[in-house]
Amino acid sequence: MCRWLAYTGNAVPLETVLFRARHSLIDQSLHSTKGATTTNGDGFGLGWYQHPHDIPYRYRSVHPAWNDRNLRELARAVTAPMFLAHVRAATHTPVQETNCHPFRHRRWMFAHNGLIQGFPLMRRELLVAIDPGRFNALEGSTDSEAMFYLAMTFGLEADPVKGLERMAGFVEAVAQKHGIEPALNMTVCASDGEQLVAVRYSTERNSRSLYHSTSFRHLHELYPDDPRIAAVGDDAYLIVSEPIVDLPEAWAEVPESTAIVVRGAEIDYRPFVPVMP
Repeated sequence: MCRWLAYTGNAVPLETVLFRARHSLIDQSLHSTKGATTTNGDGFGLGWYQHPHDIPYRYRSVHPAWNDRNLRELARAVTAPMFLAHVRAATHTPVQETNCHPFRHRRWMFAHNGLIQGFPLMRRELLVAIDPGRFNALEGSTDSEAMFYLAMTFGLEADPVKGLERMAGFVEAVAQKHGIEPALNMTVCASDGEQLVAVRYSTERNSRSLYHSTSFRHLHELYPDDPRIAAVGDDAYLIVSEPIVDLPEAWAEVPESTAIVVRGAEIDYRPFVPVMP
């Protein structure tokens, strides 16, 4: 499938997380240990905010992340307090730039690992449900982008968790009509520059891997001389498909059917329960 990460905290050079960490996201694009596929070489995407109220910047490429020299230069040059990054392993759809995550609509970005089972059979019905005012913003052909615009249609901007719950409930209802089971497997992240919203959920309760960082304040005490921790600050928070550094105390697995909302130092964990919109 895919691997992704989301970061919020002190502004850091993007290469700190993308390249310098042991088992970084770039390393995972070749050597994933917890994904459905070991190699995730069907494109890369990166989105970042310089200021909370700005439209995010974005870089996407169909090159494998490990072989993208422009990405390495960009990650060395850019410093940001919040960003999303994604390495892709394509399923139903072609390798093209418009199918690379994160997807963006105004201030919002969205990244996904997983799939809608039977998406080609359901695609028309799912796309027709997207708000007509947003439909022309669709650029690619992935189930992930369809999920993003369905969530936008069902209220992501007003209440991100509820918007995602309605999206998941709608997908499952359409799948049931088509006799498709299980319908949905997803770890997703959405952000508007002020918050990170991440979800781990699947219809069969057997979701793709997802982890979050534990207290960086505690890690500073345990590892005061570790430069990988020193730069990010006490209130930094990372959500990752799989751990990116070799510190067992640094990571905890996100439980099944759980949503996480991160606003600065405030972190809220909620049950994730799909509902039909």
